[in-house]
Amino acid sequence: MEEVYEFLKKSEVYYLATMDGNQPRVRPFGTVDLYEGKLYIQTGKVKKVSEQMKQNPKVEISAMADGKWIRIAAEAVLDDALAAQEHMLAAYPSLQAMYRPGDGNTEVFYLKNAVAQICSFTEEPRTIRF
Repeated sequence: MEEVYEFLKKSEVYYLATMDGNQPRVRPFGTVDLYEGKLYIQTGKVKKVSEQMKQNPKVEISAMADGKWIRIAAEAVLDDALAAQEHMLAAYPSLQAMYRPGDGNTEVFYLKNAVAQICSFTEEPRTIRF
């Protein structure tokens, strides 16, 4: 899981795919955090992506770094713990103008039953499960 976290941090931007009814939706994300042995992402409750993950928690993430790419399939699980929100926002001070722990809008989701594949054109794909 730490290798996946480091890959996403290095890429700076990753793309999160959700389902909106029967239509896939993909958007850029940048928040990723390790907290209490789980990999977290963050969004706002008012955003459509939040509702989409609650209706269908199956998500996919894709990113590139150093000539390699990663694909992660997982379930997004909402964590209402204030401490998880605090940890995420401490890692991203630039977001503190828009989000505050416990503000009713900040949401953090951790990835459950995740399967990540790191691929390149020159190496065999590697699979990481967490």
